[in-house]
Amino acid sequence: MQTENLGNLFKSKDLSNKIIFVLIGVAAYRLGASIPIPGVNPSALKSLFEANKGGILGFLDIFSGGALGKLSIFSLGVMPYINASIIMSLVQGSHIFPYIERLSKEGESGRRRITQITRFFTLFLAAIQATGLTLALNHMPVPGGMPIVYNPDLSFYLTAVLSMTTGTILIMWIGEQITERGIGNGISLIIFTGIVDRLPKAIMDMLKLVQLEEIGILSAIFILALVVVIMAFVVWLETAQRKIPVQYAQRMVGRKMYGGVSTFLPLKVDQSGVIAVIFAVSFMTLPYTITTFNPNSAIAQKIMGYLSHSSLLYQLVYMALIIFFCYFYNSVAINPKDLAENMKKWGGFIPGIRPGETTAKYIEDVLNKITLGGALAVSMIAILPDYMKAKFSVPFYFGGTSLLIVVGVALDTIAQLEAHLLMRNYEGLYKNKKIQGRWFNVGK
Repeated sequence: MQTENLGNLFKSKDLSNKIIFVLIGVAAYRLGASIPIPGVNPSALKSLFEANKGGILGFLDIFSGGALGKLSIFSLGVMPYINASIIMSLVQGSHIFPYIERLSKEGESGRRRITQITRFFTLFLAAIQATGLTLALNHMPVPGGMPIVYNPDLSFYLTAVLSMTTGTILIMWIGEQITERGIGNGISLIIFTGIVDRLPKAIMDMLKLVQLEEIGILSAIFILALVVVIMAFVVWLETAQRKIPVQYAQRMVGRKMYGGVSTFLPLKVDQSGVIAVIFAVSFMTLPYTITTFNPNSAIAQKIMGYLSHSSLLYQLVYMALIIFFCYFYNSVAINPKDLAENMKKWGGFIPGIRPGETTAKYIEDVLNKITLGGALAVSMIAILPDYMKAKFSVPFYFGGTSLLIVVGVALDTIAQLEAHLLMRNYEGLYKNKKIQGRWFNVGK
C-alpha cells in the first residue's frame, strides 16, 4: 500500500467520517472492556486465567478482548448475540416456527422485525450466561485458595448479572452502529480488535522467554515463520476463486446490439469467510455456559474435559461445525436457481451446459465441491496451530482461529475501503490491483 494512496482515505469527507466513527466505536468497546465489576478480586482472577489460559477460559478470554479475564462489564462479549443470530438463522430455514419463516419472506419489514426478535433473544441469552458465570465464580478452584468474590451476597449477584447483560446489549448496539454508519461489519471488527489487542503482549512475552533462554532463538524463528506461512495461506484461501466461463449471445434491444462477450462467474472457495469460524466458536461455548451453573458436578467435569482444546473430540466437533456453517452460509447467500435464471434472462450460458435447470444444477455441483475443499482447509487451519501448540509447547496463545478471523476481517475491511474509494472516483489503495472481499452481516 503506497502512502499517497493511503491519503485518499481522507480526501472523501464521507469516507473519513465513517473511519472516524469506527475508531470511536472501537475505542468505546475497549474502554468498556477495562471497567471491572465491583466486588471482584483481581489477583485471584489473574491466577485463575493464568492457570487456564490453554483451556476454554483462555480461549473465551481471547474473543472477549481480555474483558473476561478482568470480569468487566463486557465479559460476555458478542457471543450471546452471535448465538441468537445463529438460532434465528436456523429457525428461518425450518418449519418449526411458521411466524419467523413468514417474516423472512416479507422483505425489509420482515427483516426489521426479525432483527428486533434477535435483539430480545440476545437479551435473554445474555441474562442466562451472566447468571451462570456469576454463580460459577465461587466454585472455580483458584491457585492459592484466594476468593474471586470478596462478598458473594445477593447484591453482588444482581450487580454482576445486570452489568454483564447490559454490557452485551451495549456491544451489540455499538456493532450495529459501526455496520450502519462505518466501514465493515461491526461485530466482526469488535472481535478483531479484541484479538489484536492481545498480540503485543504475546510478542513481548515471547521476547522475554527468549531473553531468559527458556526458549531457543531457532524455536522462536520457527514459530514466527510458521505464523507467516499460515497467514499467507489464509490470504490465498480468502481470495481464491473458481471462475465459471459465461458466454453472452448477441441480441438486439431497440436499435442497439448487446451481448456477444465472454466473461466468468466467480465463486469463492471460502465464500463464508470468517462467518463460519465465528459461528463455530460461538456454538462451542454453549456447553461451557451450561456447566457454569454447577461446575463441580460429575457431568460438568466430563463436559469440561471434552471441551479441552487438546482433546480429539473437541477438534472433530469444531471441524464439523465449521464445515456445516460453510455450507449453511452458502445456502443462504447463494441461490444457483436465481443465478441460472438471471443468466438465461440476459442471454448468457455456460459453454457446454444447457440454460435453465441444467445450469443451476451445474453451478450447485461446482459450489458444493469447492465449498468442501474450502471448508476442510479452513477447519485444518483452525485446529492445526492448536495441535502444534500442545505438541511443541508454544509459549503464547497461537491459534489458527484467531489468525483466520484477523486476516479475514482485515481483507474484507480493506476491500470495502477500496470499493468506497473507487465509487467516488479516487485511486484505490493498491495500484492495478483489486482486493476481493465480501459484504456480510453476522446474523443477517
